[in-house]
Amino acid sequence: MTKLRKTSKTKLHEEAVNTGSGQTILNPHVNKDKATSITDLRESGESTAAPASEEEKRIRQAFVDKDWNEIKIADSWQIFKVMSEFVEGFEKLSKIGPCVSIFGSARTKSSHKYYLMAEEIAAKLVRHGYGVITGGGPGIMEAGNKGAHSEGGKSVGLNIQLPFEQFNNIYIDSDKLINFDYFFVRKVMFVKYAQGFIGMPGGFGTLDEVFEAITLIQTKKIGAFPIVLVGRSYWEGLFHWIESVMLNEESNINPEDLDLVHIVDNASEAVKIIDDFYSKYLLSPNF
Repeated sequence: MTKLRKTSKTKLHEEAVNTGSGQTILNPHVNKDKATSITDLRESGESTAAPASEEEKRIRQAFVDKDWNEIKIADSWQIFKVMSEFVEGFEKLSKIGPCVSIFGSARTKSSHKYYLMAEEIAAKLVRHGYGVITGGGPGIMEAGNKGAHSEGGKSVGLNIQLPFEQFNNIYIDSDKLINFDYFFVRKVMFVKYAQGFIGMPGGFGTLDEVFEAITLIQTKKIGAFPIVLVGRSYWEGLFHWIESVMLNEESNINPEDLDLVHIVDNASEAVKIIDDFYSKYLLSPNF
């Protein structure tokens, strides 16, 4: 008896209906509706029943294959925007003299003890000859600029455009306010032009800034400038975990890495650590 061979059409049909059988399924139409460009994504989105939120649109766009024209238009201009932020920052900050960066929460109220302490620290730093750099927003950042401004010192604000929380405070020197769209450019300015760092209690952004400074010093990308964290009750739990887990259990850092950070409880202690560092190296602020 002659054995009939399956045609390719019959084979494709069987493969399409064998879902769940454990056999390989080759369905040529499985990706036919996949968006291949941002334009396709926009057009397909118009036909969906429920409108996507802004967050959903951003996530969807991350998976879209861009064509060359879209890459040239979007990414090339983004490069120039990043460059312009670096250039503005370098031009405005290159001659400000020794400064201390103060990190902290934008949500801290003006009556809070940490707001008042940040203001006192900034005022003391200026009286000792330092300038102050903050993130330029409200809360702890405002307190730092306010303290520097009250003593007639240099008050720098590195503001970031955010959908919530952030707006520049009124205590920044008019020629030292810089607005950023990119966090990574802003963080370069925080570190490049500071000779000390004060970390007040704050959220994820504050932790990001503090650990950026720690990492750069640990990896010897910058000098071992002092990092002072204010508020023992706020910071000691975190550093107890770092010591017990990161160091003792997992050996992910070296014992001397813990010496990069000083934890204090008041303004006088914080400023003394900065002063002692400068005295040790026979340095003094030059303005």
